[in-house]
Amino acid sequence: MSFTLINKTKKEELEIPHENYTIKELAEDLELPSQSHVYKKNNQIVIDETVIEDGDAIKIIQILYGG
Repeated sequence: MSFTLINKTKKEELEIPHENYTIKELAEDLELPSQSHVYKKNNQIVIDETVIEDGDAIKIIQILYGG
C-alpha cells in the first residue's frame, strides 16, 4: 500500500509503513514541526489524526509568518 507525497515541487510515492498511519506520524517521520505546516489529503485540509490510506495524495503546505 502506498500514497503520493507532494512537498513543494517534489512528488514521490511512499509506502504506508503500518495500518492506521496518521498525518501526525508522517510529520514526525519527516521531522516537520506541526506548528508551521498544514496537510491536505486528496485536496482537503485535514487534522493530524487523519489516517493515510492506499492511493491518497498528501500535500504539505508550509505556513509563512510575517509582520
